[in-house]
Parts: sequence; C-alpha cells; structure tokens
Amino acid sequence: MYDTLKKEKELKDTSFVVIDFETTGTASGNSRVIEIGLVLVENLKIKNTFHTLINPGSFIPPFITNLTGITNEDVEYSPCFEDIIHKITEFIGDSVIAAHNLPFDYAFLKKEYEFAREDLPANDSICTLKIARKLYPGLKSKSLGALVKHFRLRHKDVHRALGDATVTAKLLIKIIGELKEEFNISTLEELSSFQYPSALKRGYKLIKKKLAHDVELLPASPGVYLFKDRFNEIIYIGKAKALKSRVNNYFTSASGSKSKKIIRKASSLEHIKTNSELSALLAEAEMIKINNPVFNSQLKKYSQAYFVKVNLNHNFPDLSVTSVFDFDGNDYFGPFLNSDIAKTLVEITDRTFMLRECSEKEFNKKKKCYLKDIKRCLAPCEEMEQTEYMDELENVYKFLSGGNQDAVNRLLTKMKFLSEEKKYEEAAQIRDTVNLILNQLNRASILAEPVNKANVLIEVRNGSEKEKLLLVDGKLFIKDFPLDENSLFNSALEDYFNGSKQLIPELNKKHLERLKISLSWLVKNRSQVNILYLTDYVSERELTAAMRK
Repeated sequence: MYDTLKKEKELKDTSFVVIDFETTGTASGNSRVIEIGLVLVENLKIKNTFHTLINPGSFIPPFITNLTGITNEDVEYSPCFEDIIHKITEFIGDSVIAAHNLPFDYAFLKKEYEFAREDLPANDSICTLKIARKLYPGLKSKSLGALVKHFRLRHKDVHRALGDATVTAKLLIKIIGELKEEFNISTLEELSSFQYPSALKRGYKLIKKKLAHDVELLPASPGVYLFKDRFNEIIYIGKAKALKSRVNNYFTSASGSKSKKIIRKASSLEHIKTNSELSALLAEAEMIKINNPVFNSQLKKYSQAYFVKVNLNHNFPDLSVTSVFDFDGNDYFGPFLNSDIAKTLVEITDRTFMLRECSEKEFNKKKKCYLKDIKRCLAPCEEMEQTEYMDELENVYKFLSGGNQDAVNRLLTKMKFLSEEKKYEEAAQIRDTVNLILNQLNRASILAEPVNKANVLIEVRNGSEKEKLLLVDGKLFIKDFPLDENSLFNSALEDYFNGSKQLIPELNKKHLERLKISLSWLVKNRSQVNILYLTDYVSERELTAAMRK
C-alpha cells in the first residue's frame, strides 16, 4: 500500500537524489569509485548536496587523471567508501535515485555496497538519459554534454562528480516541467513508465476504428486537438508543439489515469493546425472557455510574467513590480521572466535616478526623508514643481527602454565622488550596479517600450515557418489565427502606417487575455522571437522588406 501511494505522489512533492561517480575505469566489476556527488532535489528545486573524494584502494590510471584531474595523491588520505556509506544512505533516504545513464552509476553504487557488505537501498530510480531519448527525438545526441549545450545549462566542473550531478539535477527539473506541459505527466508512476519504450496497450488496440483513423491523420505541426464522445460533444481540448507525437502518447504505457479515461470515453478526434505553439496555446485557452469540456475541469494556469509598473495615476509617479497587467492608465515595462529580475531593475533605477520611493502614507506627511540628503530623491513631498520631476521620469523611461549610457555616466560620477570621500563600501555598491547595467539586465524584457503603448511586429520562429503578431497600443492581432473569422492583422498594420490608428477596433476582454497569455509565453521563449519596432520604418513596404531578410 505504501509503495502504491508513493508511486501516485505528485512529482512536485517527490524528492530525488541525483548521483554521479568518477571511477578508476568503465566497468564496475574491476573498477572502483574515486569521487561521489549527490544532489537533493525537493519541490523541483536543488536543496542540498553531498560530495567527497574516495580512496579506491587501487591505482588511478593516467587517462582517468587526464579526464577528471583527480590524482592518486588527491585520494591518498580520503575516506574509503565503507567509511562514508552510512552518510550516503542517510543522504539518499527514501528519495528517488536519478542519474544520467543510470545503469552505469547504479552498477557502481551496487558494487560498492557489496564491498562494504551493506544492503543497497531499494529506492525507486529513473534515468534522465532514457527519458531524453523519448522526449527529445530530434536531438542528434542525448549525452549529458549535448543536452547541457542545447539547453544552455550552466555546467561547472565538467567530469567531476558534483559538477555533473548538479547539472543533471537541473536537467531533471527541466525534463519534469516539459513532461508536465507536453504529456500531462505529474506522478512518479507516470514518470517511471515514460522512460521505457512505448507500447500500445491491448485494450487500446481494439478501440473505435474512427478514433484510430483520426490519430493517423494528425500532422507533426503545432495545433489544438479535440476529443469527442459518441454524441459528438467535445470532452477534452489540448494543445501541442507536435500534434502527432503528443496525441500518440495517450495510447502508451506512460499515459496517466486521466488520459486513459479520455480515451475510453472518446469516439473521435479533431484537430486544428496553427502556425506556432503560441497560437496553439491561445486557441486552446479560448476554446476551453467556450466549450467547457468535462475533462478540462481545472482552469489551466499559465506561468506568470512580471512587469515594472509606472504609477501614472499619481502626480509624482513611482515604480513598482507587479504580475498584474491591465489598461488602467499606468505604463508597464516588461514582461520579465521572474520577479527577481524586475525587482533588481527597480532597485537599479532607484539607485541611479531620483524618483520618490516612499509609500503614499509617507508621501502625504509632506516631510523630506534621508533619501533627499543622499541625493537619491527630488523630494516632491516638499511641494516641488512637477515639471522637474517629470523630466527625471523621462530619463527613467529612456533607461527602461534600453538607453544605458546616461545611467552609467550618472553612477560613475557618484562612484568617483564616494571614492574621493573614502566611502569605499558605498562606492563598491555603485560599481556593482554599473556592472548589472552593463550586463544588460534591463534587456531581459521582451519589449523596449511600455507594453500598453508598444507598436511592434513580433515574429515567432517555428522551424521554417513564422508566426506574426502585431501589437499596436496594446491591441494584439495575430495573422491567420484559426479562431478569427475576419483577420484584422493586415488592416491594422495598414491603418498604423496610414496614420489612422483610431480606426483600429477598441481593446476588449478577449484581446486583453490573448495579450497576457502571449506575453507570458514570449518571455519564456525569447530565443524564438524577433521584434521589429514599427517606429523604425517609414512604410509598410519597408517593414515587409525587413521581414524577408
């Protein structure tokens, strides 16, 4: 009963220990461990590590030293495996054991426990290599190095146990996220099943011929799929980067209990092709709201995006970080992938410029604070002229739009002054701020204009295809969007360059929802996105020519 409950445990609540060994050779039968790295993952975050060199009691060959940098002298006074085996057992606990190429590391783990005459923990285990082979069939190599390079993961200390275990843990977290997104895999049982070769279940081979025929017709392109029951009612709507591989997963041994229920109930399947994963995501969200299918019972949550909000509803605007975007008279810069980036950007702006940072309650006291004394605020609480304050706000807008030089010059002047005053700690803080700016922190956003005022054409690359989105004063238009009877993309673009933006239809709730979902997706997939600012082009013809390049 315990094992069953453990298998059904949600992955986000499951603890994993990623293991990696450096050894004297490649075969566990005649080689020994010289280094161990363990990484604990809880709540899909790295929580703890364990690492040590190990004296193998045998000679380390030169080719192993060349590969790892570990010498015989390094391990001479290190503990033997049996000396630390209880620490290893305690660290692993009842966590799921994970590794890239698990059979290799597990064979050494088993052998070392046998040498120490200890029982190997009978924990569940998974292999990220096996999962990667199924999850990323398009990648030529599924080696750890190839996956690290492909996903641009930070990999410190290559060919060292803790370095390799840590990056494998990062890969595991990414894999679990993608399996949840693409295949609705959320339990340990489903994850364990996914790593083994696909096999159609016997019961599924005999299901309705119409459904099997519909599956065969699925393309490999992005889109939305709709399962229907025998009464032609939609029972489930989903989206996919690749329709055929996504839907085929419903018929494998790795499919979850919900997928099995959908297949048992379904009699037919329809699909709608889209130009990209983004338009599939948008179509899925809108169709679920319209049809309210029985198996889409839970409202799908999309990852949050964060914004730097300029509070224009105040005579002396200030900045704040928010995940709520709306057309409420304020300006919103972003989106940013996480709140830390947005908060750091606001902190840099506060250190560099002289906008107020006080709460409304403090401001209404009409008394200056210490920020005025250290030249970090213009102190509008002292009844200053609004014009001077708005001039400073304009400088902030230039910075938030990517204009760094003025901010850097200001900070360098401050740093020089502080150094001359021998306030070295404060000067060092200014130096760190300059480095953050030079590292292009504020370019971590998608747009260099306030979202609600942006005039841009966004291209989303999907292989050789391109999805085109047009954003004009916060109104989003998608070229050839399958749910729109009349596409306004071309007419809105024409109206912009004709100076007739007032003819573009007003923003409504559906368009606002599309914009929010799009911004959240774009900031996560910025490597697939190209932004063309309409103000950089004098005509639609010039813009079209730029898109062809």
